[in-house]
This record gives sequence, structure tokens and C-alpha cells, in this order.
Amino acid sequence: MAISSSTASSSYFPAAAASRDPRSSLSCKTKVFIGLKPQSAGTFNPMKPNVNVDFHCRVHRSISLRNLNKKYARPNISMMPIGTPRVPYRTPGEGTWQWVDLWNALYRERVIFIGQHIDEEFSNQVLATMLYLDSMDDSKKLHLYINGPGGDLTPSMAIYDTMQSLKSPVGTNCVGYAYNLAGFLLAAGEKGNRVAMPLCRIALQSPAGAARGQADDVRNEANELLRIRDYLFGELAKKTGQPIEKINKDLSRMKRFNAQEALEYGMIDRILRPARIKADAPRKEQAGADKIIHRSLISFPLIITKRYIIFSIIFIKSD
Repeated sequence: MAISSSTASSSYFPAAAASRDPRSSLSCKTKVFIGLKPQSAGTFNPMKPNVNVDFHCRVHRSISLRNLNKKYARPNISMMPIGTPRVPYRTPGEGTWQWVDLWNALYRERVIFIGQHIDEEFSNQVLATMLYLDSMDDSKKLHLYINGPGGDLTPSMAIYDTMQSLKSPVGTNCVGYAYNLAGFLLAAGEKGNRVAMPLCRIALQSPAGAARGQADDVRNEANELLRIRDYLFGELAKKTGQPIEKINKDLSRMKRFNAQEALEYGMIDRILRPARIKADAPRKEQAGADKIIHRSLISFPLIITKRYIIFSIIFIKSD
């Protein structure tokens, strides 16, 4: 919505409406006009009001301003708040509902989302979350959803080592793309619990680094990078079942996979597809398909306020 200052006659700008706006306190006796700026040709003559100016001012007052006798005209349009959305969550054991941010709700359901470049700060957050959830209950599975470009070498290896040291099984799921070390984390999940969406993209390559300084320092850094590469390729060979020679040859340059190619390579165990059940299928088959659904709708609470009716859709995990 454009904001401009105009020196038009005060008959088109009600004093009561202008005084309510803090932006009207300007110097040089100018008044604030909020809305479409009326365009008029030639000079302004108060004895001959411009029809276009009068029309725009009347429309503006009827849309965004209240009239002089304090009657309700029309509320201003409010936009959705920018930030993390909040969702209803039921506290286990208490039965009370509360509004929490989306990431907090996912953490409470043992879901960890990797959707950005993995640096030290983000890696520490993921590590702390996994350690806390494992200490709360090590019999339930952790769900690691991956949709990112990978990241720094040391923070990514810290996530991998933590995944292998937890008592809780860690399942991985690629929902968009997993490049470089993010693809390595995808293959590092527990066997049988590594899944990917049909249209996901996966790419792997040798770890890279940079070094500067004296020749001995550069040589030591290169040797350390080669050692880390051999370690990663050895772990990838264990996870995929491919021979180490094939992995060395394939990953000499970036190698890309689609979901089917990743399944054949051994990086994932299955491709997650929606269950298709016919309408005339037996009840047992339909019941088996219902168990695949991760969440089920259980209630539609109705909240009635003074001016609005709000429907809240509440989800819980199905058995």
C-alpha cells in the first residue's frame, strides 16, 4: 500500500481520521494520505473539485478508515505472522492441549529435520536433541528427515558418530534431496529404516577441503583429508554392501542417484509410496493399509469466540 504526502485541501482528509494516525504529525503542514495517490492534471482549484480526487478519497475512507460517528466500517486486513507456525500439541500423561512451535512439536514426536547447510551450530543442536531423546526413551525410533545440501566435514561426521552410538534406532528419510554428506547421513541410518520419496535426488562425492601455509602444513592437511575419505568410504561400503573399489571409482567425481538407483546401490531400503486400496477391497486389507498411515484424524474441536469460529484439527499417532 503506497504512502505519500499531499498538500490537497483538508476537505478530503477528515481531521479526526488524520489525528488518529501517528504519521500525520509532519512538518510544513503536510497531511498523510494512505492508499492510492489521486492523479490530477493541471493545478488544483478549490472552487472546482476534481472528481477523480473526490472518488478516490471516498473509496479510501470507506475501506480503511472509520467514519466520524465511530461506526464500524471495515477492519484492516491483517497478514499472517512471519515466523515458525504454531500447532496444537497434547502433553503426554496430562491430556492438556497447548500451542507450541512446529519444530518443538516435531522434536516431541522424535522427528529431527535436517533442511539446511550443516555447520557447527546446527550440528550441536541436532546432537543435543538426539542425546536428549535417547536419554528419555531408548526403545523408540528416531526419525531423521533429510532435505539439504550437506555441509561441513567435521560437524557432519559428529552427527554420524552420534547416530551410531545411540541405543535408539535411527531411521532416515530423504524427502527432497540429499547431496554430499547429507547423502552419507541418509545411508548411515539403521538398515531396514532408510526410505526415500519417489522424486528425491541423492548425490555423493569425495570430501573436499582447502589448506594454505607452508608445504609441510599443506601436506599434513592433505594426508588428513585422505584418511577421512578412506574412513567415510569404508563406512559407506558397510552400509551399502558395495565393494570399496567400486565406491572409490564411483565417487572420484560426483555421482547422482534417483530413488530407484539409490535403492539398487544399497543407500536406501525402500521407496515410500502411498498405499492404493480399492474401494471394494476386503476389510482386512483396508485395515492393513490404515496402519501404514503415520497420523490419523481423531477429533474436530470447535472453539467459539466473540467474533470468530475456529476449527482445530488435532492429530495423534496411530497404533
